[in-house]
Amino acid sequence: MGEAVVKLENVWKIFGEQSAEAMVAIQERGISKPEVLSEFGCVVGVQSATFEVTRGEIFCIMGLSGSGKSTLVRHVNRLIEPTEGKIQVLGKDLGALSNADLREIRALQMGMVFQHMALMPHRSVRDNVAYPLEIRNVPKSRRWAISDHALGLVDLVGYEDRLPRELSGGMQQRVGIARALASDPEILLMDEPFSALDPLIRLQLQDQFKALVAKLQKTTLFITHDLDEAIRIGHRIAIMKDGAIVQIGTAEEIVMNPADEYVREFVKGISKLKLVKAHSIMEPIESYFKPLDGAPTADHLADLDQIIDLAVDTDLPVIITDDGKQVGLITKPRLLRGIQGGKE
Repeated sequence: MGEAVVKLENVWKIFGEQSAEAMVAIQERGISKPEVLSEFGCVVGVQSATFEVTRGEIFCIMGLSGSGKSTLVRHVNRLIEPTEGKIQVLGKDLGALSNADLREIRALQMGMVFQHMALMPHRSVRDNVAYPLEIRNVPKSRRWAISDHALGLVDLVGYEDRLPRELSGGMQQRVGIARALASDPEILLMDEPFSALDPLIRLQLQDQFKALVAKLQKTTLFITHDLDEAIRIGHRIAIMKDGAIVQIGTAEEIVMNPADEYVREFVKGISKLKLVKAHSIMEPIESYFKPLDGAPTADHLADLDQIIDLAVDTDLPVIITDDGKQVGLITKPRLLRGIQGGKE
């Protein structure tokens, strides 16, 4: 992995007046989340969260409502203080920062986008985007230039002087993204930014956002309750349940090797055709004892849909290559199992 921009180590958040006592009981007696509520009247929001996000990565945190995903991401800019654990951002221990240093890192290094953007209705689009710069006393000409540049990044050139009510929901959401980008932050924190939008607009914004982040190399923590969305834009996905991270991996790793029944239920309806790659299901060439003359070949990064196109017209396996070298093969039974999602 590359350089870690965000790093969490054993982060816990317990809400309640006896949170410290509850934390001690968890550490010493290993009591469960229901037992914490019963014995101390406290709610465990996050349990032992540990992960790293590398530079330029889109790290999706997903789970059902109440799973702790929004609570977790608010630890990254210390809007919520952890009960236990360590959080590092750009090599700095957030817990050790003064209030002034924390405000600076929030203002300069982090941008946050919410589901509901709360754009100021009386201000133009340009002024909404420039508002964080105005708070920092950036001269008007400079902040307007930055605002116009940010609006260009999200394809809103020509709308600078409009009021928010004159824009569609998707356009308003892009204004919010532009506002987050205006200070050129290293890190973007996205809390279900597209969930209130119509499906088609949502898909378009997902594609635009992924391309924009790749272009700007922004490190992103993206919260969602939608696995399809996480698969569509995330480099890696963390699945949460009851405040705990159940599994972290690429979409392909999670779909092919779910950690438990909870994850298996999540992924069972996901199409594998464009997601799973040949290298994940191939077998050793040595396992096939018949002649392979005339067998089709495919790259190890070919998806199942491409493998099906090759396999449909032959009874032979598909030979898998990596940089021109034969590294494995996929028989039809293996291909069918791959479509099922790794079921043995």
